[in-house]
Amino acid sequence: MRPAYLTAARHLQLGREWAVEGDQEQATEAYEEALRLLRSLPPERTRDVLLAHTHLAYYQTLALLGDEAGPEHLHLGVSYARSTRDPLARAIAEECLSGLEAVL
Repeated sequence: MRPAYLTAARHLQLGREWAVEGDQEQATEAYEEALRLLRSLPPERTRDVLLAHTHLAYYQTLALLGDEAGPEHLHLGVSYARSTRDPLARAIAEECLSGLEAVL
């Protein structure tokens, strides 16, 4: 199971890097691969923390594109961040939510 977590974390890292470089297509493909791997694993805190980070990163990337699928990833990311109580995921979720409130 650990290699799957490492692989998913690597896809998340690559997705973030590609998003920063402006390659949203590659970024979303990397996030999709990370989500595919993580969803195949049994529920566990590590998996859920990675799901929170992946959904939130996916949301941030889609928000830049104005993609309508973004809010679903935000909802899932916030939910996982709250349930895992991971401080970094919660901080990212709060930042995403506050940015959303500023737009509304």
